[in-house]
Amino acid sequence: MRILLSNDDGYFAPGLAVLAATLGRRGHTVTVVAPERDRSGASNSLTLDRPLMVRQTPSGFHYVNGTPTDCVHLAVTGLLPELPDMVISGINHGANMGDDTVYSGTVAAATEGFLLGIPSVAVSLANLQGEHFQTAADFVAGLADRFAANPVPEHVLLNVNVPDLPADRIQGVEVTRLGRRHKAQDTVKTVNPRNQTMYWVGAAGAAQDAGPGTDFHAVAHGRISLTPLQLDLTRYAQMGLIEDWLGR
Repeated sequence: MRILLSNDDGYFAPGLAVLAATLGRRGHTVTVVAPERDRSGASNSLTLDRPLMVRQTPSGFHYVNGTPTDCVHLAVTGLLPELPDMVISGINHGANMGDDTVYSGTVAAATEGFLLGIPSVAVSLANLQGEHFQTAADFVAGLADRFAANPVPEHVLLNVNVPDLPADRIQGVEVTRLGRRHKAQDTVKTVNPRNQTMYWVGAAGAAQDAGPGTDFHAVAHGRISLTPLQLDLTRYAQMGLIEDWLGR
């Protein structure tokens, strides 16, 4: 199976290398197109105000001076000679659960593949220490094997979060929904040597909705979280309310 692999941590990220090698050993044809630097938090942004360059490393990885979305978009719409059978983004260094998915460049790269009609998976190792990338790589390679043998009958976008544990300590796999966080911590204000005020975006808030069935709950209990995502943002339940508000 032809797999397009990307991420938001950059083409040099250890999770990307581990996943590419693992998929290759399983017999999949892997093409890597990833950002030239860390683009965490880039969300679904496309670069439209300047041209993009694609370069290649001695290992064969391609890297782009753009966003994760740029990488997948360029690859699918002109860079690759054939369309991939699957887009996989990751392995991200740190979790992408709950509200994080809105900002995540890892999820955005997979989302772009999904929007372009290709089954896509985002995968994250849910710990910034990043000790067990191989656990996540083996699981996602297994998903790719399963898809090659028996494709999901519907178009899918999956968000996978793997506890940072050895494989023998993983407590199973759970299909989950996204949880919710509290609001982010306050912005941090500092002053630079030129006496200019500078701002750092505050850290993400603690989990608010983290009960059974959520991605937060599954990972906290040693289980791999697998969440099917959708992109229709329409709030159908409010359509009648807004019609009434407009007086129609």
